[in-house]
Amino acid sequence: MDNSAKAYPLAMLWDIFCKVIDNHGDIGVCWRLAVQLAQRGETVRLWVDDAAALEWIAPGQRPPAVQVMPWPAQVGAQPGDVIIEAFGCELEPQFQAAIAGKAGESGRQPAWINLEYLTAESFAERNHRLPSPLLSGPAAGLTRRFFYPGFTAGTGGLLREHDLLRRQSAFDATRWLSAQGIARTEGARRVSLFCYEPAALEPLLAQCARGPGATDLLVTAGRATAAAQAALKRIEAAAPDWNSRGLLSISWLPLLSQPDFDHLLWACDLNFVRGEDSLVRALWAGKPLVWQIYPQGDDAHHGKLDAFLAWLNAPPGLREFHRAWNDIGGELPLADAEAWADCIRNARERLLAQPDLLTQLMRFVVDDLQPTASLPRH
Repeated sequence: MDNSAKAYPLAMLWDIFCKVIDNHGDIGVCWRLAVQLAQRGETVRLWVDDAAALEWIAPGQRPPAVQVMPWPAQVGAQPGDVIIEAFGCELEPQFQAAIAGKAGESGRQPAWINLEYLTAESFAERNHRLPSPLLSGPAAGLTRRFFYPGFTAGTGGLLREHDLLRRQSAFDATRWLSAQGIARTEGARRVSLFCYEPAALEPLLAQCARGPGATDLLVTAGRATAAAQAALKRIEAAAPDWNSRGLLSISWLPLLSQPDFDHLLWACDLNFVRGEDSLVRALWAGKPLVWQIYPQGDDAHHGKLDAFLAWLNAPPGLREFHRAWNDIGGELPLADAEAWADCIRNARERLLAQPDLLTQLMRFVVDDLQPTASLPRH
């Protein structure tokens, strides 16, 4: 069931704050959120400390209801009706003071939400929607709320456009690949590669070259291209004839807009993705996928990956592949997209049965936050 088109009578101004750490992830999520809000009749200011990635993520004409603003905000900037701190970014004291000032004048604080990272770990359900009172600083006495994206009914769900299924059903992979100048090898499986620098990249390339079938590898621009080219140099130095049968062909892609990145995922038989935004897009694509989670120094990402694979009901081969691809342990097994396909399709169906993130967020603001947002009387 798709509840994403349900409208809410908001007509509010939304402030979304984004600190860029990984251009493809954090600003990608924030831009999708901003655009979807605009499509539902909302006005959005996207405050970002580095908007350079929008030149290729969202080229051309942008929704007039979305205004991209430099962050930190200028002195005197006034908050809107809803403030969203994406991924725990901390607002500067000046803007916090402005929120407190607006709350004091109206007797009702703006809805203030901490949009958290995506995880399948159990604490997402426990902490979703919980209040976080500010005990010090210029906004002391006000309250933020946690909003956790997630994969289960007890979380905030995933971003999903209301017309996603219609666009997917109308998509012509052959036409799109031809328009990108991507050659197709007859009978070859198409594999997209969007990754960091996994140690298992060399074994993957060698695996593709061994066959038995042919592979067309479509490598995304940036870190994936740099990692793949470095791996190729090492392989060729050790074994110059490693791809003598020509079973592996590689296409080096330019930077892709968000719609074209979706098209890439839809056009492939197996998708390697990384971080948060591309994982969600790969799940909506409904094709077999391998996720490289963002690595953390304390190995906290190991538990996060295990929780996702458990939710996915991943078969043993897919679990083993993920562990090797994420440098957790073990040798890289054969990539068996056919064996993984049912698992991903079933996961997609479970997600489609849940309300999307924006529908839940708007409902949260209207039904839960606004009636109880009045300031306490002293």
